Amino acid sequence: MNRKILHLALPNIVSNITVPLLGLVDMTLMGHLGSAVYIGAISLGGVIFNFLYWMFAFLRMGTSGFTAQATGRKDWKESELILGRSFALALFFGVMLIILQVPIEWVSFRILGGSEEVKQLASQYFYIRIWAAPATIGLYSLNGWFIGMQNAKVPMTVAIIINVANIIFSVLFVFAFGMKSDGVALGTVLSQYMGLFLSLWFARKKFGAPLSRLSKKQVLDIKALRIFMLVNSDIFIRTLCIIGVFTFFTSKSAGMNNTVLAVNSLLLQFFMFFSFFMDGFAYAGEALAGKYFGAGSKAKLKKVTQLLFLWGTSLAIVFSLIYLFAGNQIVALLTDQASLREAARPFIWWTALVPISGFAAFIWDGIYIGATASKGMRNSMLAATFLLFVPGFLLFKDSMRNDALWLAMILFVFGRGLFQTILAKRAIFNRIT
Repeated sequence: MNRKILHLALPNIVSNITVPLLGLVDMTLMGHLGSAVYIGAISLGGVIFNFLYWMFAFLRMGTSGFTAQATGRKDWKESELILGRSFALALFFGVMLIILQVPIEWVSFRILGGSEEVKQLASQYFYIRIWAAPATIGLYSLNGWFIGMQNAKVPMTVAIIINVANIIFSVLFVFAFGMKSDGVALGTVLSQYMGLFLSLWFARKKFGAPLSRLSKKQVLDIKALRIFMLVNSDIFIRTLCIIGVFTFFTSKSAGMNNTVLAVNSLLLQFFMFFSFFMDGFAYAGEALAGKYFGAGSKAKLKKVTQLLFLWGTSLAIVFSLIYLFAGNQIVALLTDQASLREAARPFIWWTALVPISGFAAFIWDGIYIGATASKGMRNSMLAATFLLFVPGFLLFKDSMRNDALWLAMILFVFGRGLFQTILAKRAIFNRIT
């Protein structure tokens, strides 16, 4: 079973690691145009799209869980219907974003800061990149389906090709055609559609064109769509809590001073890098837990849960030790500003607590998604947010300042895992007869 876990986890880890490479290349391209406004433009535009698309992450998770369960039951027709419903919803949401692009842009730039020049360029970037919405959200659906079908290699392959193509397009448009941030946006649009059509081709090649065998009546079955959306609505609430926590963290950091904002932004990269690895095992949990849940095998579900926690614990210990003893060196790699390095030093030890405090939440997320135990996920997230994160900060903000933010974050990630552990028996295991 360890081999199955790694077979699913490792490709997803590779996929995750390719993402920041693309951002680094885009920043480098803009950094050579002679003005900081171009970097600001794609950063501002990137924030908007990260927020928009993060809200639709529920589509990947819900699709993965339902598909994995159908796979466990060997109900291939149902797995095809899940893809059909998920993909139809993805295209609907993507088209709606395009239709609503003007009000979305207006609201976004009223909320976000930036100079008029940056906002003008970011707006241009937005109005180009928004056309990738159907492809981007469609890929969420397809990636979730592939993972549910126990295939992590296709999403990895597609992710690598998308990112490489995006880099090539961006370099071509910027250096060959003289475009600027608009060239980066256009490169993203083209690469996303390339990835979408490539994923559809893989689905056809490996699973015999599953979408072509479905009728409109089957896909748009109201009862099935209602169940699908009910689970996804719980995951959506869970995602909003995560967005809210990180937005609050960043906002309060900025409210202290620019140095604290810069320091916390740097140290959050420790969290993100750890999450790249843990998400790989969470995806493995989605696929395998869903498969065994669908097959009604409580013994195998418990076994894979134990093994996933063993992997999670091991990784958490390794990352915590690295952050504890090499945190200063990692910060030095992230910035060459001596003042920032010095300002970060008193807070680095908090990053060493993140892996050991938060690994359980990642593992449980995968298992809960696989078992479509969305209410338990939602309730755990709400409890961690409003019973631990918010009070943790408010109680200590005056005496601890930035340390209070990090304390609240540690309480949040630990609380998620704790509450999910408490609810797991009822939310997951007792549902298998």
